[in-house]
Order: sequence, then structure tokens, then C-alpha cells
Amino acid sequence: MHWYLIHTKPRQEKKALLNLERQGYTCYLPMIRIEKLLWCKLVVVNEALFSRYLFIRMGLDGKDKSWSPIRSTVGVSRLVRFGERPAQVDDRLVEELKSREESLLSEPARLFNPGDTVRIAEGPFSGFDAIYHMSDGAQRAHVLIDMLSKSVSLQLDSGSLRKAE
Repeated sequence: MHWYLIHTKPRQEKKALLNLERQGYTCYLPMIRIEKLLWCKLVVVNEALFSRYLFIRMGLDGKDKSWSPIRSTVGVSRLVRFGERPAQVDDRLVEELKSREESLLSEPARLFNPGDTVRIAEGPFSGFDAIYHMSDGAQRAHVLIDMLSKSVSLQLDSGSLRKAE
């Protein structure tokens, strides 16, 4: 038994995982908790660590479950191959991912970190660049903006900020 890699359809990693597990396959989808801007709101979501990929545990010798249903499973694009052979993933890599997943899900990866340059996208300061200082936990962000050669602290809605180019 070895781990192999499944390439999924766009944003269908969870659907492919569910459908493969329903068929009796052993699968693993590493997840990460991140901050994202959705509909101008800063929200925390769980996403696949590797977009469009998940791991499946199978035997190559045919004594295990068949490979053929995988191709037609809803959410699956294809089995990753190198030439004619499926791409085998080292067991230690999957075990390492599993051991670190709890830490990836406990604290979300922040969209903005203190010191990041951000662009204000809405409001009276729209178009200005600022330095992200911190979030107050209530969908508000504290930023520093240069006005008349002086840094001024502003409190803005987190949804009005964008990553600076």
C-alpha cells in the first residue's frame, strides 16, 4: 500500500474526497485555516493546503480496490501520473503533513500581517497606501497612513483593505 496523488476539478477537493471515501477508498486532504476577503468581509475559512490535490492510499498490485472507478468519480479530474505509472508519494511526507495539520488549523494564516503595505479600497482615503498595524477582532483594522509627513493611525473596516501591488 502506498499513497498516490489525485488531481481534482477546480474547488472540488472536498467533493472528490467525500465521493472517494463513499466508495471505500482511504484518502487524505490536508487542510489549512486562512483569512480571506469574501464579499468585502474578512472571514476565516478552511481550505485545501494543496489546491486541486488530495492523497489516496492504494496498492499497485491489483489485490486492493480497483483503480478504474477513480477516473469517473465526481470531483476527480485524474490520477497524477509520470509516464504510465501513477505518481507515488512518500509515506513520510503524508505522515508529516498529518502531524502538522492540527497546527495549520488552530491558528489561521493572516491575510495581512503587521508591517504589510496595504491599499485602502473604499471610503475617504480610497487609493491611499498604508501600513497595516493590527486587527481589533471586530472586522476593524488599525493602519498607519502618512499625512503631511506624519504617521496617522486610522481605524478602518478590514474589508476595505487590499494587498498593495
